[in-house]
Formats: sequence, C-alpha cells, structure tokens
Amino acid sequence: MADLKFQKFSKKQLTALNWWCDSSPYSGRDAIICDGAVRSGKTVCMSISFILWSFFRFSDCSFALCGKTISSLKRNVVTPLLPVLRDMGFFISEKKSANIIEIGMGKRKNRFYLFGGKDESSAALIQGMTLCGVMFDEVALMPRSFVEQAMARCSQAGSKFWFNCNPENPHHWFYKEWICRAEEKNCLYLHFLMDDNPSLSPKIRRRYKSLYTGAFYERFIEGRWVAADGLVYPFFSEKEHVRDISPEECVRFFISCDYGTVNPASFGLWGQSGGVWYRLREFYHDSKAKGFQMTDSEYYSQLVKLADGLRVEAVIVDPSAASFIECIRREGFFRVIPAKNDVADGIRRVSTMLKAKKIMIGSSCADTIREFSLYRWDCKSIKDVPRKEYDHAMDDIRYFVSSLPGDGDREFFALSVERNERRY
Repeated sequence: MADLKFQKFSKKQLTALNWWCDSSPYSGRDAIICDGAVRSGKTVCMSISFILWSFFRFSDCSFALCGKTISSLKRNVVTPLLPVLRDMGFFISEKKSANIIEIGMGKRKNRFYLFGGKDESSAALIQGMTLCGVMFDEVALMPRSFVEQAMARCSQAGSKFWFNCNPENPHHWFYKEWICRAEEKNCLYLHFLMDDNPSLSPKIRRRYKSLYTGAFYERFIEGRWVAADGLVYPFFSEKEHVRDISPEECVRFFISCDYGTVNPASFGLWGQSGGVWYRLREFYHDSKAKGFQMTDSEYYSQLVKLADGLRVEAVIVDPSAASFIECIRREGFFRVIPAKNDVADGIRRVSTMLKAKKIMIGSSCADTIREFSLYRWDCKSIKDVPRKEYDHAMDDIRYFVSSLPGDGDREFFALSVERNERRY
C-alpha cells in the first residue's frame, strides 16, 4: 500500500473522531451513525475513532468489526486502517485464519473479531460472544437479524455501537429504525458529503460525480435516502454505448448466460480490447414468441455456435441454472463460473462501467439494446428491485460484470487527515 499523506480534518470528521471523549457534548451518546456520500471520509475517521475509544475505555476486552463480507471488511476498513495504527505506535498481531486482530499499545491490548453479515444465517456466527463495542461498516447492506444479534452481544458497561453506510431505499429498516429515530435511541447522527473530505481534489470529485446518475447519484453523491424509479439505466445511449469491433481486435473472451425455458434465454459473447469489454454478438430465445422451448443440449449447441471457435476463458451462468451448468461441465469444453447474483450491487456495477464506457454493445445485439430502453425499477417494491420484465439480457450483462475474474471490487482509497505531532 502506498504511503498515506495526512491532511487537516474537516469539522465533521473531528466530531466523528472525538464524540466519545469526556470533553465532547456527545460523550453520553450510546451510538454514532455516519451516513452520506461515497468518499466523504466517514469510514476512515470512524475506524480510527473506534480503535482509540476502545483503548481509552477498555483493556483486554473483545470488540467486533463487521462488514457485509470478511473480504469487503478487510478491503474497506482493515487494510487502510492497520498502517495508520502502526504509524501511531500501536502493535498489531493478525490471526488471519481465525479472523482476529490483536491491537495493543503499552500495557493495553484488545481483541477485534472480524465478521461478515451477508445473510440471515450470519447471525449465528456471533451468538454467545461478550463484546464491549461493535462497528458496522456498510450496515445498510446487512440483514437486520445479524445487526441486532451483534448489538445484543454488547452487554459490558460503557459499550457503544458504531454504524456507517451509504444511503439506500428510504423504506430500509436501518433508515426507519435508526436514522429517523436517532435522538430517541440516544444516537449521534452525522451526515457526510464529499465536501467533508478535505483530501479529495476537485478532479476526483468530478470523477465520482460522472460515475452515477438517477437514484445512485442522489444516494452516493448527494447522500440522500431516495427510492429508485424510472429506467434502471437512463443514461444508456445508442450513440455513446453501441460500437462494433471485430473479434480479431480482442485479447480475452467470455460468455455470459441468463438461462430460461419458459422465460427468454440470453447469451452474450464478450471480448476485451484496450481495457473495454465489447458485447460482440448474442443469442436470444423467447420461447413464447418463437412458439417452442429448447432443451439444455440445444442451448449448449447455441453456446458453441456463439463462441465460433474463439478461445473463451469461461462461461458465466445464472447460478440457479443447475441443469445447464451441469450440461456445460459434462461436455468438458468450457469452464463454468456460477454468477454472483446480488441484483442491486450488480446494477450499480453495470452502471459504473457504462458511465465509464468500459462496456460497449455491438449493433447486432438488438435484444440487448431493446431491453436497455425498457428495463425499469419496480416503484411498488420497498426494496431496490427492477420489474421482472425485459430483464434477460440485462441479467446476463449483470452476471458478466459482477462475476468477471480479476475485475471485481477495485476502488481507490483517499484518506483525509493530517497529523503533525503525536498526542495519545
């Protein structure tokens, strides 16, 4: 990791760092929530504050750091945090196989357990523990059962809760139960914008603002809890996003598949050229429109035809299509990757890549172009879900972007503090 350059804290970041101190007017609060825009400096300030608080208030005690997954927690919190703590003079011992980090300074040492709260079953992982505090990174992405089970573990006197997140749907349980009732729950609520992060240059701010549109812009840039409405990809433009190249110009190839028998099936051949992924051609079969259904073997034949002798690295398939996955594996010609199927997260990824012009659609992919103009949010749902119509090419594109090996969760990290002398 590159050396971190510290700059001056903003007023809001200082509040997040100091709220628990005896001199703070908020020291009697039981919890803190920091929500708002991406890259606003809320996570790094909260992380440092959480560790410092634990050492001023406790010794030889247990705490929990929670993320949606262990890997996202390490990427977003642990990896940026540990070098900062070492620079402050803390000693750190990582037990990676057990997901435990021991952090100490002088004669004091505390244990920090890492947990992933990705689904309802995750609550069982944290049962039975006794904790003095817990920090939830991206709490809006975790199920309520996991969050409440983790909070129930904090039975020690003086324990506190720490939450941060980017906004989601205004019907989200965390928004209703915690943000709207912050005062009632004796919780300090801080709303962050990019302007609260002094380390972000105007160029970086412009870059992030260019990546989002619609509800995602309102949430991630303006920091608002708003419902998604209208077209899922309103910025898709045939003029901007439809472009043809030949397979000979590409260096890598993948195929993505949304499998359907009664519902349409959609396969897309992708080629990479110059850091951009092009949907070179597609296969789309609507059994209702065509008047006949296809078998797995017939679909496999279309898969081979779509590849047309190209060296396809893998076929990314809807994970629920077990019989088709088995059919591909049985033939032994293509490697199969079951797709990641988080809908909201996948749509965000596709949006980011479209805005950055990292994916392009060939002009022959008529059904994909058609679906982009029809794919809409379900405004009647309390969750961020699109309507279950005109979504088959949209699904196979989402599978591709979410599951592509090596592309995943790459983001850049900006720290927003300056420290000229050590005062602990």
